[in-house]
Amino acid sequence: MTSQSAEAVLRQWSTDDPERVIGRGHPVGDFLDAFDWRVLERAPGVLRVRARLPERVMNPRGDLFGGFTPTYVDFFGLHVFHTVREEGVPRQWLNTIRLEVEYFAPIRGPEMEMRGEVLHRKGRTAHLEIRFEDAGALCALGRLTLLEAKP
Repeated sequence: MTSQSAEAVLRQWSTDDPERVIGRGHPVGDFLDAFDWRVLERAPGVLRVRARLPERVMNPRGDLFGGFTPTYVDFFGLHVFHTVREEGVPRQWLNTIRLEVEYFAPIRGPEMEMRGEVLHRKGRTAHLEIRFEDAGALCALGRLTLLEAKP
């Protein structure tokens, strides 16, 4: 798959539905049921979605298993990054070069909201923040640095 351009590969999973961020078929996206996330806000540098938590990501207490939170940060962050992508410029592969998560409270669901923001972008590097809210309360905060591959 790495021999194909990012644009060609990503096109497989894209959707024309403005209320969605991705279609079916992406291995991580399907695991997180990302095809079912509802876009609540989309603007340059900002993306906010409501996501149903699949049973497979929950711990025995019924909370989001903490180890999956970074997966959400990484996957959702890619979509947040694309809100600042220049129109008509082919997408490039994105490399995660830093990712951290702070936990404040359990994410119980059955739904949560994620709000991502591009805090700073210079050249091929972007710094993002992802907020996880459950019933209006901030439960976790992720920070992500992405490096866009050279064309």
